Amino acid sequence: MEQSDSDSLYEHHFFEVEKNHDLIRIDKFLLLRLPNTSRTKIQKSISSGYVFCNNNTVKSNYKVKPYDKISIRFEYEPFNKEIIPEDIPLDIVFEDKDIVVVNKASDMVVHPSYGHYTGTLVHALLYKYSDISQSADNQRPGLVHRLDKNTTGLMVVARNNFSLNYLSEQFASRTIKRTYLALVWGDVNDDAGTIVGNIGRNKKNRKLMDVFQNSEEGKHAVTHYKVIERFRYVTLVECQLETGRTHQIRVHMKHVGHPLFNDYDYGGDKILRGTTFSKYKQFVTNCFKILPRQALHAIQLSFIHPKTNKKVSFDSNLPQDMDSVILKWRGYVNNQNLLQ
Repeated sequence: MEQSDSDSLYEHHFFEVEKNHDLIRIDKFLLLRLPNTSRTKIQKSISSGYVFCNNNTVKSNYKVKPYDKISIRFEYEPFNKEIIPEDIPLDIVFEDKDIVVVNKASDMVVHPSYGHYTGTLVHALLYKYSDISQSADNQRPGLVHRLDKNTTGLMVVARNNFSLNYLSEQFASRTIKRTYLALVWGDVNDDAGTIVGNIGRNKKNRKLMDVFQNSEEGKHAVTHYKVIERFRYVTLVECQLETGRTHQIRVHMKHVGHPLFNDYDYGGDKILRGTTFSKYKQFVTNCFKILPRQALHAIQLSFIHPKTNKKVSFDSNLPQDMDSVILKWRGYVNNQNLLQ
């Protein structure tokens, strides 16, 4: 869960009532759908106006009907749990007394948050580097940026307050260069381009982000991209971030009609381009199994070192899952070309 604005202080759940569902009270419906949640907690959310049916608040005695769209949110208590370091393997690309550059693995949350109390990158870093800067936020020691849970690749972490402030200033002034590789659905028209669009929280699902054309909504966001390789139905693109908004590449690419391959949150986990042949469908399904996450990797990171004042650059190889899927697409298209 993100914590960049006030809406982040809520836990959100969304349901659509099935076609033949019985007419039952909404509090009972939610109790059945949220088995680890007490009736008292559900009733409190209803009385606080945090339960909606088709975007309208309802009372406890409202009876749900087929196709109703139900949403509920729960208030969180302020999150401030003690972090107990954990011995978790890390792929360290570089380290000195001031910074650590790590190649983050898939399925690893960067810092503790609601629902992720253990097993994060921060837990692993504190085990290996007890001197990492605690900063003002003791839940995110040393962090100046982050990657989504299932995005892999390079991150820099500060080991002292001087480095933390120095790197934070570079991010704020947009002088840090971050390059990503993404496999996206569709044959991207232009060989290179820039996506500009304010990014803010989706108004229907606050866990997701959206692009807003209204300049007063969301935050300014810019993504530069260029095509690296085309596979007819999907395209490998390189993306550079000018800004660093939550889910920026994922939401920007979806906005221009090219969701990331197997990105569940933004619709990329469906077959969006290609043929109706059963062999093709099986091929894509197999690719989804090999790469059970969005196809996004932070491949390069460049910045000014806080102590030497010299530019440093780091590169990482594609993780095996993403590399394997790219190889499969390359082979599939080459075979198709041979048959033509």
